[in-house]
Amino acid sequence: MKKSAWLHNIRSVYNVGSIFRTADAVGIDHIYLSGYTPLPVDRFGRNRSDMHKIALGAEQSLSWSQLKHIPQDIIDLQQSGAQLVCVEQNNRSVLYDAYTPDTTCTEIILAMGEEVNGFEENILDIADTIVEIPMRGEKESLNVSVAFGIVAYQMFK
Repeated sequence: MKKSAWLHNIRSVYNVGSIFRTADAVGIDHIYLSGYTPLPVDRFGRNRSDMHKIALGAEQSLSWSQLKHIPQDIIDLQQSGAQLVCVEQNNRSVLYDAYTPDTTCTEIILAMGEEVNGFEENILDIADTIVEIPMRGEKESLNVSVAFGIVAYQMFK
């Protein structure tokens, strides 16, 4: 089963670089990037030094691609056997450590949305599963790269 991540509308190049590095550590096979998420290369195809500084080369060793037609590209992946797992606080979410991957699917896609507002409702509507990390303090959320690390290590152990 292929292990993938999808980063949608993540604004910070530093968060994206950190996620690439963590994805490499967890053994993720591929990263999908969409919306205004920074790519590992600039518009001229040159490697981005700001991302490299954080990702430490994971952005070059990990397979990645840009999705330009959201949500259709994700729906196409699902129709090919992928399961979409979004990390989001939502009335449909289950605790991240209670989630059990579907071993019959061809690919699991761990999806992270925009740092402040999360995913649009049309993305959550197509999610196979929505997971969340319980917050026990006064703050309502974690940094997106921190949340990715917590869920990815649990999901792909």
